Amino acid sequence: MMFPLLTLSHQQPFWTFRTHRVIANTTESTRNLCKSTLYLFLALATPFIAYRCFNSSTMFWSSSSSSSQSANKIDAESLRRQRINSSKLYQPDASSKVPVIYSSYYDISFLGIEKLHPFDSSKWGRICRFLMSEGYLEKNSIVDPLEASTEDLLVVHTEAYLNSLKNSVNVARITEVPPVAMLPNWLVQMKVLYPFRRQVGGTVLAAKLAKDRGWAINVGGGFHHCSGGRGGGFCAYADISLCIHFAFVRLNISRVMIIDLDAHQGNGHEMDFGNDERVYILDMYNPGIYPFDMTARNYINQKVEVVTGTTTDEYLKQLDKALAVAGSNFAPELIVYNAGTDILDGDPLGGLKVSPDGVIQRDEKVFRFARERNIPIVMVTSGGYMKTSARVIADSIINLSKKGLIETKVHSGRKIMI
Repeated sequence: MMFPLLTLSHQQPFWTFRTHRVIANTTESTRNLCKSTLYLFLALATPFIAYRCFNSSTMFWSSSSSSSQSANKIDAESLRRQRINSSKLYQPDASSKVPVIYSSYYDISFLGIEKLHPFDSSKWGRICRFLMSEGYLEKNSIVDPLEASTEDLLVVHTEAYLNSLKNSVNVARITEVPPVAMLPNWLVQMKVLYPFRRQVGGTVLAAKLAKDRGWAINVGGGFHHCSGGRGGGFCAYADISLCIHFAFVRLNISRVMIIDLDAHQGNGHEMDFGNDERVYILDMYNPGIYPFDMTARNYINQKVEVVTGTTTDEYLKQLDKALAVAGSNFAPELIVYNAGTDILDGDPLGGLKVSPDGVIQRDEKVFRFARERNIPIVMVTSGGYMKTSARVIADSIINLSKKGLIETKVHSGRKIMI
């Protein structure tokens, strides 16, 4: 029996609807399964993806920050080199002179105010007069340095620090002379800071002369309590740090040893070179007196503490040991010797009991250390708070000349022993 074909006008066959419905149901189930699988995957993967994104972001910003800091460091170093290369501090011609540096502007004198500090602020001129009166120095054989300019000082110092010196109160704190705070700053600049800037110029120039001649003595300088961003202890400018940075760039020197034998810890240059492997610091000081800078002490390569009351023999024994260790630990191309005389017995601030002859022997040992190794040496006179300091320093220079540790110079047809 034949049944007519069931059709719907203008519609698909019946089984076609069923097929589409099955397919639709299957597709929806598949979609639901896929969605469930996707949600499960995302649930499991999201923490991992988030971690990777965070880590990548952190690395990106860290890298960007490091790159920025590195770029800033490079820019700062480039600016420092530019300032050093354009400086005039190496210009004074010393070809016909002995490498002894002094200017009459070194001495500080103003209405007796300088006498309110125990430091002998006229000792520099007195040293030279002693040497000239005994025939060991002629006035026209002395090298006269230039004043360190603001651009020179910015090689080490921050603008903020230099600007702080435009306030007389800050200068009074650094020099430890309270009445300075009441003076107009233009007068402080002229009578206090200008002499210091001339001495800075002398220390910087001394490195060039030492490289050329084997040794140089700046009759002033040695402001070892001042760092790039802070002054103190009668030290307004960081002449030792400036001297070394100039030597790195202009003299192509890569290793410097600081031998600091002032009675006080040299916390200024220690802060400036604390992480610089090019600089080796031997500091022999009394730990019981100013500045008590424990942070800076961490940066001393070779720390030799000589307590209050240390006598000449013990002091010189400690120095011999220290120099032997320094010589085996580091091979410098330049020595900067901070030769403070506040180790003298009777000095009101040093606390040690070293005789005048002990100071002379000390200086001879350091110069002999340099000469035996053929290392150029710069000497600065630093602290010393008795009127007798000038005489002791002059006698020490005379002794160095007699022992042949500093060279003779032919000048105007005669030998100048200095």
